[in-house]
Amino acid sequence: MFMRKKRVLLLSEGFGSGHTQAAYALAASLRQLHPGVTTRVFELGNFLNPRIGPLIVSAYRKTVSKQPKMVGLMYRSNYEKSLNRFTQLALHRMFYTHTSQVIDQLRPDLIICTHPVPNAVVGRLKRLGMENTPLYTVITDYDAHGAWINQEVDKYLVSTPIVQKKLQERGVPASRIEVTGIPVHPEFWSTGNKQEALKHFGLKDMPTVLVMGGGWGLMDEDDEMLEYMSKWRDGIQFIYCVGSNEKARESMLANPAYQHENVRIIGFTREISKLMDIADILITKPGGMTCTEGMTKGIPMLFYHPIPGQEEENCQFFVRHGFGEVLDSKATASKWFARIMNPEEAEQFRRRMLAKRNQYYDPLGCTKAVLQFMQ
Repeated sequence: MFMRKKRVLLLSEGFGSGHTQAAYALAASLRQLHPGVTTRVFELGNFLNPRIGPLIVSAYRKTVSKQPKMVGLMYRSNYEKSLNRFTQLALHRMFYTHTSQVIDQLRPDLIICTHPVPNAVVGRLKRLGMENTPLYTVITDYDAHGAWINQEVDKYLVSTPIVQKKLQERGVPASRIEVTGIPVHPEFWSTGNKQEALKHFGLKDMPTVLVMGGGWGLMDEDDEMLEYMSKWRDGIQFIYCVGSNEKARESMLANPAYQHENVRIIGFTREISKLMDIADILITKPGGMTCTEGMTKGIPMLFYHPIPGQEEENCQFFVRHGFGEVLDSKATASKWFARIMNPEEAEQFRRRMLAKRNQYYDPLGCTKAVLQFMQ
């Protein structure tokens, strides 16, 4: 038992929803497994500069949605470079004093970063002797971009042995890397009651496809594949989660292709776990968090429109290990839709996915690693 409640400060950034989602998931997991832990989660930029922070995130979001190839080019061109060279910029200099003040006020026993920017800022503070709190870094994808690398990190918690190897090739000692898997919220650790979830959402007990565009709802409602899928709506129930993309939601609601009793269009929701309990297939962009949640629930996944860069690496991992396929043709969609219309085959796939999950992933792995350090 802890002599006093241990404090964990988790720092993220709002560039994509997965980084902050991982921070909140780990925070909830720590509190659930050990009541002697208190947690605080901050998106550092938004917290320290609530005016400029959201503007930067908004600009990044527009680039991701309108120019994904540029995002991929930036990712690849800086693949081997750390963020340390940016820490001399005025933006980061402004962060140093404020971040140090936050840490001094909260007095955490451990700092965990789930995004490269706060990771670089805290690392810089440690290098300058302004901070000595242990620093853990959770890499929230199935790749290891150079931006994560920081010699002041005490421990990297990574998704797979492949990421571990990439870090070691960049000079990170093996003793500072632990393969734990990406943390997911406790509500994803087990499969819930499907009938209760169906009643909760007012949905039918029939073959169901869950379509997700990420937390930002990066989904083109005029996409040819989405239009094609709607032709299966008489025999399959479709749930479209468009996140915070209200424009896409309104457009889809006005489109006759989606005006059907077996089609449900949902905006931002905190009930993805229950929706996954209902679904027989998850169609999603291959973001690290969403795919890990789907794997935890044991849902076969179809991946579409990966953003060049880390999403491509995520996609390769899940396809390589048999958790899903790339949705690159109508034939692929038809094959999987036909499978789930056979209840026995759909249940067989679910059991097979859960068996694979148990082989490659422990949903509690990351949380246990943190608690082991704190004890």
